[in-house]
Amino acid sequence: KGEKMFSKFLKILGVVMLFGAGVHAYAEQGITDSEIIIGSNQDMSGPFAGFGAPGMSATKQYFDKINAKGGIHGRTLKLIVEDNGYQLPKAMQNMNKLINSDKIFIMYMQMGTHINKATFDQLEAKKVINWMPLSGSETMANPYSDLRYAGGAGYFTEMKTLVQHVSETTGKKKVCAMILPIDFGKEISAGSKAGAEAAGGEFVTQTAHKPDEEDFVGALSKLKAAGCEMISLALGLKQQIKVLGTAKKMGLNDIQIIGSSASMHTVLAKVPGGITEGFMVAAGWSDMLSRMGNKEVATWFTEYNKEFNTKLPPTGALLGRVYAEMLVRALEAAGRDLNHSSFQKAVESLEYKDVFMDLPVKFGKNDHVSTEGLIISQIVDGNWKELTRK
Repeated sequence: KGEKMFSKFLKILGVVMLFGAGVHAYAEQGITDSEIIIGSNQDMSGPFAGFGAPGMSATKQYFDKINAKGGIHGRTLKLIVEDNGYQLPKAMQNMNKLINSDKIFIMYMQMGTHINKATFDQLEAKKVINWMPLSGSETMANPYSDLRYAGGAGYFTEMKTLVQHVSETTGKKKVCAMILPIDFGKEISAGSKAGAEAAGGEFVTQTAHKPDEEDFVGALSKLKAAGCEMISLALGLKQQIKVLGTAKKMGLNDIQIIGSSASMHTVLAKVPGGITEGFMVAAGWSDMLSRMGNKEVATWFTEYNKEFNTKLPPTGALLGRVYAEMLVRALEAAGRDLNHSSFQKAVESLEYKDVFMDLPVKFGKNDHVSTEGLIISQIVDGNWKELTRK
């Protein structure tokens, strides 16, 4: 009798375990019957807060609209934002909170190349999706991972392409760089070197800087003495303005200063006094002011300004709007039975024209980079002017 009861117990236990496994397979972390939990490990107060803070504002604005209509397949979007100030130790604390306490399903627009790379293993271990990190590093989607989705061609490609373009159109061959000595800066430097070599020029030298550095006279004097004809920047937004202003004061008008997508920001074009005039960048989007004839862009422009009391939505807001819609499209396509597999299948089916970037969005199987096009722009008369597309 005891053996029969034990056998019956084992059968019941097996059913319970099977049922539990089935529930776990469906109930991915960060998905409930009523919510999808999304986290952002963001720079809200540091050198790239000009991207991070407005990016989160635009995202929340878009999510609020979706939630007001009932959410996505009966689930509302819950956005949790933690400020890392572009500091790795703080970012790691935020990461632990977001994945272990808040139990997010998606890490959204996480700021910083070095921060993203440092958190990849934790995200993968917890099966958390890394969606559109605010980093132009090609390592965001390479090597490939089912859980990683990125936007843009990447810093290396941006700088290689831009250096070649400037060299071909101006004849400048001696390339230098001013960088933050982190992954971000190293990729800008590597791309600049590759571009110089491809154009038959040379990468002469570079200077390394701290995130809070403000005096660039010495560095620019050194680069001038080295014969630099082109200088690529991998610095914070305020630092880039300082460099451009200092170069103007020093009369370095023959040196072409260039930047990546980390430099393609409205604030740089709108600095009073024309000190940023001539600055050139390569990025995966065009400035929104050139597309105000598009009703959808103009409507969002007005709505953002009204809600956040601004006159011009910062570029970070533009990216927030773009990546929020991209995510919502994917979640809608994934259906009610949302999990990593259905989400991946949905993303890989996305193909549409994004009017805010003015570029096509297209994913594919084992292709988790949303856009490949590059737009080269230059500040002319206080506005970003599109020069060419690559």
